[in-house]
Amino acid sequence: MYRSQPAERSIGIETYVSDADGIGGRLRDHISDFRVREREAVDLQPVDADIGSYPVLVFRATLRNRDTNGFVDDLASQLGISRERVTWAGTKDKRAITTQLFSIRDFEQNTLPSVSGGEIEIVGRMGRPVLYGDHRGNDFEIVVRGVHPNAATRTATITTALQQFGGERTDNGSETTVGVPNFFGPQRFGTIRPVTHEVGLAIVRGNWEQAVMAYLGNPSEDEPAETRAAREYVERTHDWDGAVERFPSYLRHERAIAHRLIETDATDPDRFRKALTAVPTNLQTLFVHAAQSYLFNRMLSQRFERGLPFDRPIAGDVVCFLDDQDRPDPDRCQRVTDSRTETIARHCDRGRAFVTAPLVGSDTELSDGEQGEIEREVLDAVDLTPGAFELPGAFDSTGTRRPILLRTDLSIDTEATDEKAVAFAFSLPNGAYATVLLREYMKVPPSAME
Repeated sequence: MYRSQPAERSIGIETYVSDADGIGGRLRDHISDFRVREREAVDLQPVDADIGSYPVLVFRATLRNRDTNGFVDDLASQLGISRERVTWAGTKDKRAITTQLFSIRDFEQNTLPSVSGGEIEIVGRMGRPVLYGDHRGNDFEIVVRGVHPNAATRTATITTALQQFGGERTDNGSETTVGVPNFFGPQRFGTIRPVTHEVGLAIVRGNWEQAVMAYLGNPSEDEPAETRAAREYVERTHDWDGAVERFPSYLRHERAIAHRLIETDATDPDRFRKALTAVPTNLQTLFVHAAQSYLFNRMLSQRFERGLPFDRPIAGDVVCFLDDQDRPDPDRCQRVTDSRTETIARHCDRGRAFVTAPLVGSDTELSDGEQGEIEREVLDAVDLTPGAFELPGAFDSTGTRRPILLRTDLSIDTEATDEKAVAFAFSLPNGAYATVLLREYMKVPPSAME
């Protein structure tokens, strides 16, 4: 078994599917090497539609080397509105060229200002905001540079292994259909400093001070010297005034939390929870989602290590069927019994159903059988139960389920440029990570995939 990178093991990813050596290389040597475009799935009215009925302005933005939150901050600042009025379907990578939909609630204008690093196109109006997940997925075009001289042979070997892992399909899938465990990639946790799940786990345990320290302190050897020094100071002193002085301006969330700690009475027992609410609500939610993602990754790693299938169910699994937009519907799930295993397996073969694992929340019902054993072992290891996810405000999560197998039709060009490079083109469903597929081919530390 080809073991994963140490940084990947810290977020619950323990292994690779293929035992073959990787092609190596680097992502994002050039911004244009990583292109992402949303597959849009919203019903729009014309831009000049009645504002009373359709008060939400929808626009498409192509961002070049801009993170989603930073772009939204700049746009909201120029418009003089709260950033909470700006919503989007999915957060994208910064070092890339990305095209995605945004919306602004209760916005009467039909024009928007220019924002550095973004090209904005007004596309229509809606009666409700664009919400997270309001897209069918993303199309990727990615170039990996500096690959091994024998990259073509290694690529072919790995592809064969991933085809076998993805399972035989009876839905006329192409010969290039590959499968990998549907892990959450490093971006979910922070590539340079993967601590978001540690913040989330502390929150779910009700240890708000530990959560704050996991975010403000917890220095990483991979981060810049000035931010590492600031975090070391915070861990050593718990001096919030000094923290504000030392955190550079671009660490705006850290500074906001420290400011809130300064403003809040030191005797307030709810002080540290209130401090965490100084960051945007989507980041508050992300902390808990990262904890759920870490637990999910560990569950998938254990399933793989036990040699259990990903493309078909075993007794005790929970399988979800497709909704009317061909996406796994967590509201249409079925617990697999011994007598129904083969029948449900045929639905999975045809791409009509998917084996799932839980993103644990307060309403989660764990699986039965061997998969249920895995889920309980993972939760016991971090001393948590589903009920612990019943939390105040944006931190609360009822949970959902997620397919354990990620399948895609893949195009690979090993002669993409005159350089030592391999070009990949593929589409992924909503919530899946391109790096989870590419890591199988590259087998490099996450830092080479930033």
